[in-house]
Amino acid sequence: MVALAVGVVLVIVAVVLCLPFVGWWADVLAFLKGSIPVIAVLVGVVAILIGVADIKDKREAEKEEKEEAQAESKEAGKDEEEKKE
Repeated sequence: MVALAVGVVLVIVAVVLCLPFVGWWADVLAFLKGSIPVIAVLVGVVAILIGVADIKDKREAEKEEKEEAQAESKEAGKDEEEKKE
């Protein structure tokens, strides 16, 4: 409950500080303009990490499928040998 109240107060303070009569709007815009490249780099790094993890997961899944197929073929071969005996 305290966190909610603090959050509401901080949002109200931020909105009030951005109003034209306070004079901080230009500074806020400058900060936002300056933060765009930094945010773009961070989002790009996260996207790269997600892509690499996805590639690793696909390779692991393919490896597991091959192992399962080999295990099934070995079991099928054993079943055929047992039928012959």
